[in-house]
Amino acid sequence: MAKTNEPTIIKKYANRRLYNTGTSTYVTLEDLAVMVKGEEDFVVYDAKSGDDITRSVLTQIIFEQEGKGQNLLPVTFLRQLIRFYGDSMQGLVPSFLEYSMTSLTKEQEKLRSQMSEAFGATAFDAIEDQVKRNTEMFERAMKMFMPFPTGEGGSPATAAKEDKSEPSDLDNMKKQLEEMQKKINQLSDKS
Repeated sequence: MAKTNEPTIIKKYANRRLYNTGTSTYVTLEDLAVMVKGEEDFVVYDAKSGDDITRSVLTQIIFEQEGKGQNLLPVTFLRQLIRFYGDSMQGLVPSFLEYSMTSLTKEQEKLRSQMSEAFGATAFDAIEDQVKRNTEMFERAMKMFMPFPTGEGGSPATAAKEDKSEPSDLDNMKKQLEEMQKKINQLSDKS
């Protein structure tokens, strides 16, 4: 089927079967995962209620992939993510994660071009360097949202010792977020 600008509509029936209206066939979560990897956009609707359940189905695909041993999400990350539910910062997390994934995708393309140019023993060095940079970027970003480490990264004192360098943009954003949080707390105390 040719790619169009409109997302393919998938209907989920009560018997848990998924129906691709574009191809008029039943599909599995694995088929939907292949569509995602092929950058084919789709939307999943509950056939009875008409509710958009795309987020739930995509989460199910991730759950199945993780269950197959293809662990992509570290336990520490999952715990930190769960902590954001119901937190005052919850509204910022989706846009931050989307920005982080976009950045990672851009870096991934750079890595692939470096590998195609190098295509030798140095390709492994490029992979290792890229993984280190991505990990460091992600850890710095998560520290921004978790200004006071809890149980898994040490105490606030050890976190302060880890980063004695000049303030980065991330540090400045962290400081601004902390100031905004203080103002929000002050406003909520007044009401």
